[in-house]
Amino acid sequence: MMIDSGNKRIAKNTLFLYMRMMLIMIVTLYASRVTLRVLGVDDYGIYQTVGGVVFFLAFLSNALGSGTSRFLTYEMGKEKPKMGALFSTVNLAHIVLAVFIVIVGEVVGLWVINNKLVIPEDRMDAAILAFHFSMVGTFFQITQIPYNAVIIAHERMIVFAWISIYEAVVKLGLVFVLHIFDYDKLVVYAALMAVATISVMEIYRIYCRIVFPETRSIIIFDRSMFKEVASFASWHLLSSSAASLANQGITIVTNMFFSPAVVAVRSLALKINETLTSFMGNFRTAVNPQIVKKYAANDREGSKRLALLSTSYTFYLMLMIVIPLFVLVEPALRIWLEEIPDGLVPFVQLALVQVLFQSFDTSLYVPIYANGRIKENAIISPLFDSLQLPLIYILFKMGYPPIALAWVCVFAYAILGMIIKPVIVHYIVGYSFLEIIRIEIKCVLIGLISFAFPYVVSRWLDVNIISGFSVVLMISLISTVAFVWFLGLDRATREHLLKWLTDKFMI
Repeated sequence: MMIDSGNKRIAKNTLFLYMRMMLIMIVTLYASRVTLRVLGVDDYGIYQTVGGVVFFLAFLSNALGSGTSRFLTYEMGKEKPKMGALFSTVNLAHIVLAVFIVIVGEVVGLWVINNKLVIPEDRMDAAILAFHFSMVGTFFQITQIPYNAVIIAHERMIVFAWISIYEAVVKLGLVFVLHIFDYDKLVVYAALMAVATISVMEIYRIYCRIVFPETRSIIIFDRSMFKEVASFASWHLLSSSAASLANQGITIVTNMFFSPAVVAVRSLALKINETLTSFMGNFRTAVNPQIVKKYAANDREGSKRLALLSTSYTFYLMLMIVIPLFVLVEPALRIWLEEIPDGLVPFVQLALVQVLFQSFDTSLYVPIYANGRIKENAIISPLFDSLQLPLIYILFKMGYPPIALAWVCVFAYAILGMIIKPVIVHYIVGYSFLEIIRIEIKCVLIGLISFAFPYVVSRWLDVNIISGFSVVLMISLISTVAFVWFLGLDRATREHLLKWLTDKFMI
């Protein structure tokens, strides 16, 4: 089990990242509320749509970034790592890629905004300026990827914790600064967000250059290393492009059929989904390097054990957050936004369900990622994933309401996480398909059992008053923790956790 795996760093890094995420979640959600109020529903929807175009064009960087993180981590698992040459090679590649994406983005993105998006005529100039500023921020984000990969490879998660807190606080502050400027709020907001992104990127780079020798000014381009990383990234590119198409392309299609207000509603639901996947990412960021390093050191059994355990633990951690939010969605949204936009509640509830299935998909990718053979995953997963966009387009064309896209996404991730990904892991890495399915079914059943009691109680009590809200919240947490503890963890794990908790907190 993980506490016995010889890696206290996993627990320590997870703790750092969760502390960081708690603060970031509070700040980010509050910032969304203030931003919605300051910009208004339409401008908020326009900014999310324009941002969707930028992120869609930047999917290339996600592919190469994944290859960078994997190879830097894998290299550290070797007896004689060549970190300097590898970092310099991928860093130069990211700079070239960033320039390419900005050039293509400016041409393609402006055409999409002018010809395909539903944006009021009087807001078109502001939308285009916001797009330009978003492209500036994207350039710096792409060139920052190698530095983030180095921090992850060295497992310095506390750095992410502190700098991310700074980023969240700065972005919140920028929302309040909007009132100072007597100019178009959408344009000012986009410009300030670009400035905030650049400042955060520079802090990461300065830290890396001070602490990690491989990130200092060494200009080396190793063709063999780049070929290996590029080969990995080219296959991951299919997966990244499909994910980008599914996530950002849907935003564009939604805008083609509905008003910016509908896009804003979906964007708010996605904000919650992204916040929860960030929680998931915190745990995965802490544990993934150990899975890869064990694999690189030929400890295949240890890598497998950690990969499968972390899959179920990731689901359980998300379950403890999702269930209380699901049963208390309306009062929680009212606390966050004061006024709940029409149609937001079902979008949020389905986004919460979706993130649970996403935990399977994300976790089971790690052993494939560690193995380095991602060809099959890069072909099969995107073929299935890319079906979401045309299906949603057809449903909208047939007159279905916007919520149809949320249902499509839930079912897509359920099939991907519980059928397709286990098959790929079995075929590539050799894990038992039935063992994976048993783990996932067990997780889902525990989730349903944990959900039943607090849901029934929430139907009896008025959750819009403090007493009802507090009772349901407490029951949700106790119910989930209890069922995970007794049904999700084996006896040995419970004993180790009790011992660890006793040693840490008892005098």
